[in-house]
Amino acid sequence: MDKAAARTAAFARRKAAHALGQGNAGYLSEVLAGYRGVPLAGYMAMRTEIDPRAAMEEAAAHGPVGVPVVMGNGQPLKFRTWEPDSTMIKGEFGAMIPQSGDWMTPEIVIVPLVAFDRAGGRLGYGGGFYDRTLEQLRTARPTMAIGFAFGAQEDENLPLEPVDQPLDLIVTERGVITPSR
Repeated sequence: MDKAAARTAAFARRKAAHALGQGNAGYLSEVLAGYRGVPLAGYMAMRTEIDPRAAMEEAAAHGPVGVPVVMGNGQPLKFRTWEPDSTMIKGEFGAMIPQSGDWMTPEIVIVPLVAFDRAGGRLGYGGGFYDRTLEQLRTARPTMAIGFAFGAQEDENLPLEPVDQPLDLIVTERGVITPSR
């Protein structure tokens, strides 16, 4: 299966899970509780993505939290500090970003995705933003990538490439998966 077909199938599964209202960040909050104060980045859910904000709000009480800002095609993401009461504006691709705030460097990145496998593979949207960003962050220091998704987004036949950055942990509404690399 090619990436376009895999994305189409995964988007359909994600949309169905989202429509059932199955998404919550309970397990994500539990995972992040073990990393209180460690700088982390989440994301503002778009369309049918599972929403990490509840876990991000809890984490923000203990340390810095950022959200991604698209700097341009072919560029790694940068992360702007975020608080639950931050004024948000529309950024590139319609993603909500803080209107102002300092730039920060996360050590944990909560990664949205289209599909994942139990080996830590991740199929994204095709722009390569998170792959470039994780590669850059991991070159500087250890950086944990936590894939956050509906369990229905699992796909054991992902068409992965060598440039695809692996997930260190996958969290769904059903539980936590430690990749079997």
